[in-house]
Amino acid sequence: MELNEISQTTEKYGADEIQVLEGLEAVRKRPGMYIGSTGPRGLHHLVYEIVDNSIDEALAGYCTKIDVNILPGEIIKVVDNGRGIPVGIQPKLGIPAVTVVFTVLHAGGKFGGGGYKVAGGLHGVGASVVNALSEWTEVEVCDGTDVYRQRFERGNQVTELEKIGKGTQTGTTVTFKADTEIFTETDVYDYEVLSTRLREQAFLNAGVHIELTDERDPENIVSNDFCYEGGVSSFVDYIHKKRALDVIHPDIIHFQAKNEDDTASAEIAMQYNESYNELILSFANNIHTNDGGTHEEGFKRSLTRVMNDYARKFNLIKEGEKNLSGEDVREGLTAVISVKLKDAQFESQTKAKLGNTEMRTLVDKLVSDKLEQYLEENPATAKAIFEKALMAARARDAARKARDLARRKTAMEGAGLPGKLADCQSKNVDETEIYIVEGDSAGGSAKGGRDRRFQAILPLWGKMLNVEKARLDKVYGNDKLMPVITALGCGIGDEIDLSKLRYGKIIIMADADVDGSHIRTLMLTFFFRFMRPLIEEGHIYIAQPPLYRITKGKEHHYAYSDQERDKIMSELGGKYEIQRYKGLGEMDAEQLWETTMDPATRIMLRVEMEDAAAADEVFTILMGDKVEPRREFIEKNAKYVQNLDV
Repeated sequence: MELNEISQTTEKYGADEIQVLEGLEAVRKRPGMYIGSTGPRGLHHLVYEIVDNSIDEALAGYCTKIDVNILPGEIIKVVDNGRGIPVGIQPKLGIPAVTVVFTVLHAGGKFGGGGYKVAGGLHGVGASVVNALSEWTEVEVCDGTDVYRQRFERGNQVTELEKIGKGTQTGTTVTFKADTEIFTETDVYDYEVLSTRLREQAFLNAGVHIELTDERDPENIVSNDFCYEGGVSSFVDYIHKKRALDVIHPDIIHFQAKNEDDTASAEIAMQYNESYNELILSFANNIHTNDGGTHEEGFKRSLTRVMNDYARKFNLIKEGEKNLSGEDVREGLTAVISVKLKDAQFESQTKAKLGNTEMRTLVDKLVSDKLEQYLEENPATAKAIFEKALMAARARDAARKARDLARRKTAMEGAGLPGKLADCQSKNVDETEIYIVEGDSAGGSAKGGRDRRFQAILPLWGKMLNVEKARLDKVYGNDKLMPVITALGCGIGDEIDLSKLRYGKIIIMADADVDGSHIRTLMLTFFFRFMRPLIEEGHIYIAQPPLYRITKGKEHHYAYSDQERDKIMSELGGKYEIQRYKGLGEMDAEQLWETTMDPATRIMLRVEMEDAAAADEVFTILMGDKVEPRREFIEKNAKYVQNLDV
């Protein structure tokens, strides 16, 4: 059986299969435990939980169409044509099964009752958590004969399950409004965030039709249809086309397998491009495992072994030469790994990492058997891949030599820290911070205004290296980047060691103009490519200097946006003076401290790694060689730009 075919489970799916584990008490008290956060990420996670239930119906072979609608008022409506949640009486609790699913934590059809062979919603908390964290929820179920409806408010049922009509179709409709008592930061859905996730699901479930429609503006309804017969191979092709990456071999390498008792399967698509970066997206039961897991480990381990075995067999690596490393064989690789298994073990409800050890073995064997065969049958593709890997190995060796040279040079020079660094007195990483400042002028103000006890200043000048177009060996010795590397002290690349980090906060402080934006992007690209753990552990910040200084008499007010400026001017009334800051250098030391550096009053943005793939995509588009995708990105996002200086 092909993995992209939908096969139906033959076991019955009725009220008896809805098994109860425990109640619903803690969700509203500790929502972060179930959806990750109560910010934008958690808000969108509500949609994913309901859609995942529909996807599970597709996995079972009963659902071919899923509609997701964003209605006016930030209301979400999800409709599928699956079997419909059972409406019969659940024997243990004596109430309808659909009521149990929406009001009891850890209740569902995925704990071994036979309703599902594999499923992403394994914890049985999805629907009940969404219900608990919503102002109201309505569910409609069509069982092929009758249509039922029930309404809940903040997790509690407010109507009984009632029969409202007849219908020959089957399926479930869930409509809900996120509770602003829980989601205090925002209750506004991002169409692009949802479309990215739903497109992903369509790639992973070949042939399933998913439609996303935004109806919040009745005069400007936006809709996207996602349906990909090519499955994960289409996914890899989409990634390369969207990022305008040139591939080094035309065909996408694709293979799949299942275990002997048909309880687990794996599917992999991979293709190499001319960039220096790897992108591996792994999924388990359609859930994106951001932190990888056993399936990703098995893939990486087997890929490295197979490539080296092939290279030795055909004398591409001579006797006495070192094997290729994992980083070498993955340079320029885009791969999608999708596994489906009966009893998936995730580390948390947010399902960031897969723990099933048997998947490491299954994926390892799949790559060993199929990739070796593919390379032998396609020598031209094999040659192109190995030439790239060997170039990566040579660059890695050059980087090692450059690193050793940089260390020797630093040791001979004595002190070791960059000459322009104004260091702080404290050595306590929990309180120290370093400002990486654009230009000597702003650097002077920052040095004068700082609290030298815990704040260090490192001025940068001129444009730095665009690391999107450079390997690690080009970073060492670069006069713009080496001062940053030396000052931070934790190393870069695969040698990074955060225990040696000298500053707990690394703050990029640049002008609010085009040049400043360019420098911020270059610095973030560098951190993302070569010091990613700094972002993952929350050490990177972007300073937010004010745009305006508004003076009335002896009073000074600072505005960080046009809206804030207008509000202040409206409140002040009468005569006032307004100054538009063109750059950090226009502020004296006292103003810079008061507005941008004083921990008691400053505003900073922390750079987060919520979606590495999205960040990777933006950096590739903005900092890569191709002009056309960069122009399209700028045109598409220009409407969101504020305070642009030209």
